[in-house]
Amino acid sequence: MGDKANAHPGAAGRATAADHPASVRNVVLVGHSGSGKTTLVEALALTAGAVNRAGRVEDGGTVSDYDEIEHRQQRSVQLSLVPVDWDGYKINILDTPGYADFVGELRAGLRAADAALFVVSASDGVDGSTRMVWEECAAVGMPRAIVVTHLESARADFEEMTRICAETFGGDDPDAVLPLYLPLHGAEAPDGHAPVTGLIGLLTQRLFDYSSGERKEAEPGPDQQPLIDEARNRLIEGIIAESEDETLMDRYLGGEEIDLKTLVQDLERAVARGSFFPVLAAAPAAEGARQGLGTVELLELVTGGFPTPLERPAPAVTTPDGAAREVKACDPDGPLVAEVVKTASDPYVGRVSLVRVFSGTLRPDATVHVSGHGLTDRGHEDHDVDERIGALTAPFGKQQRALTHCIAGDLACVAKLNRAETGDTLSAKDDPLLMKPWRMPDPLLPLAIEAHSKADEDKLSQGLGRLVAEDPTMRLEQNPNTHQVVLWCLGEAHADVALERLRNRYGVQVDVVPHKVSLRETFAGSSAGRGRHVKQSGGHGQFAICEIEVEPLPGGSGIEFVDKVVGGAVPRQFIPSVEKGVRAQAAKGVAAGYPLIDVRVTLTDGKAHSVDSSDAAFQTAGALALREAARDTKIHLLEPVAEVSVMVGDDYVGAVMSDLSGRRGRVVGTEQAGGGRTLVRAEVPEIEIGRYAVDLRSISHGTARFDRRYARHEPMPQQIAERLREQAPGT
Repeated sequence: MGDKANAHPGAAGRATAADHPASVRNVVLVGHSGSGKTTLVEALALTAGAVNRAGRVEDGGTVSDYDEIEHRQQRSVQLSLVPVDWDGYKINILDTPGYADFVGELRAGLRAADAALFVVSASDGVDGSTRMVWEECAAVGMPRAIVVTHLESARADFEEMTRICAETFGGDDPDAVLPLYLPLHGAEAPDGHAPVTGLIGLLTQRLFDYSSGERKEAEPGPDQQPLIDEARNRLIEGIIAESEDETLMDRYLGGEEIDLKTLVQDLERAVARGSFFPVLAAAPAAEGARQGLGTVELLELVTGGFPTPLERPAPAVTTPDGAAREVKACDPDGPLVAEVVKTASDPYVGRVSLVRVFSGTLRPDATVHVSGHGLTDRGHEDHDVDERIGALTAPFGKQQRALTHCIAGDLACVAKLNRAETGDTLSAKDDPLLMKPWRMPDPLLPLAIEAHSKADEDKLSQGLGRLVAEDPTMRLEQNPNTHQVVLWCLGEAHADVALERLRNRYGVQVDVVPHKVSLRETFAGSSAGRGRHVKQSGGHGQFAICEIEVEPLPGGSGIEFVDKVVGGAVPRQFIPSVEKGVRAQAAKGVAAGYPLIDVRVTLTDGKAHSVDSSDAAFQTAGALALREAARDTKIHLLEPVAEVSVMVGDDYVGAVMSDLSGRRGRVVGTEQAGGGRTLVRAEVPEIEIGRYAVDLRSISHGTARFDRRYARHEPMPQQIAERLREQAPGT
């Protein structure tokens, strides 16, 4: 692995249908935006013979970042699959966006992969979000390796970057993060920077020169040997420390030379079980070159060191009624269990689903059972249907290459699954099964939208439905209190992509409007009111008089109506009419047009007419009485308050607490969460945290996360209430 004496160039380079899970490798690339993931994917595809020049396929497009939005924004915004063939293996390379707003695409990539390749820039270092993803992978034992990019930068320092990676990712065992190669520098340029032209393999002690555009093997020079010896000894000790052979360390310390085959085997086992994390280096190929620096070594690492799908435990599987079902991991002959990890819409093909098969074999034109994921709280329709799949294909840029089948452990694109959404389970129609969905982050940035025109209004519902079907990190809300359509997103970039897709992909123009929170009104003190509705204009008249008393109730009480009429002053058949009128007026508000809550309304007296009194008349009188009672007392404007929990690094706790206080928040407690993090709990008015998802990222440099839930309504400060009353719909 990685130090094999002979490199095996990719034969065809084109991904085909795999015949056995042992020949499949699924690897996801993880790293912050700008770290060079997409460039690395294209370099690997070039080395594998899958493209005719760096990043280009036969139609002139790129293998990754081929979406029009990605071209315009100059960054990845979605998960991309690039399958290549290398040395008899099929490697499914999953390129993920590095920007935090698209973490849902990253989580989908982690679900579909069996190992992760963390891409870090030699000039930029490791950011907080990359550290958080590393910890997620560690929690589930996912094998990982690190590749250092941007070695051509004048500020690049591979040795220093390796040290930072060991400190950041190694935790209590920095010797579990060590380089397999050392960069070989060429002649120093006038600016003092010496470019990296090759690599020195520490285990084989061989030099791999890429300066000609192809990998050539040679002996290292005598001046390089001391540097090799020091790094090699440390690497061997790190590998032996992870060996299952407990005698190996004693033999090595006793002076015995451990043979290369044993070291490589132990290294591969340690990487596959996620206890050792090799560091490699890579750079894109120069113009006209056939191989990028370090790409052969990376492909050898993936095929030799990363686990096969057979080594990955299958996610929990149940029947639709919730009964646990035992499914053998990665058996091509077992029951069909596959999962939709991504959904996209193609203007010519329609809906295209990227599917990871965990058990069984998927074939074109088969009828499968589609089990919904139950994300109805995010605007997703729950479903349980049979569908006939269309063609199976392997994506390559904008091309789709036909596949004859897709076995357990492999990935493929499935056409024409019209009801399938991201996170759905595909199984046999006569044996429906359901996989436990992976955890998705909650979208916490609200985007209130309105159709731009009547024509857009007709298409808006369908467009939004397709949007949330593709992206489960979006939540669609039809707010009954504010009467707004709200699309909840992960951040501003996520919202921008959603709007652009609505406009360009689904032909729906929308306007973004200010997001409203659900304000309420209540009585500050007791009051009384008299409603008199008497009209006579010829013919049948209207007569109704009622008197009420109103008093405030504790929060959460709603509207309570009490009848204390004596002597039949208001006939029994009209008392419900008064209540109906009171409740109708309460729903409209009595001061600023917001619903009235938490009051007791007591009907004490009234008058009726034997001919002119009616249900409608007493409804009107009840509403008038409530409005009059409101004029004689102070009305509080209530705002919703959220319980906010912020998980933040200890270095930013002070800044977060100060910011929450500036939002009229009350910090109710803090607690240590381990790993240098603190959980801050606070109660904050919802009107103050509309953009908190964006602001918190800025305050914490992308290292904090938060969640929120509604706590209660409480009176807002008078000066803010007055300003809102001036803007309210009822004024």
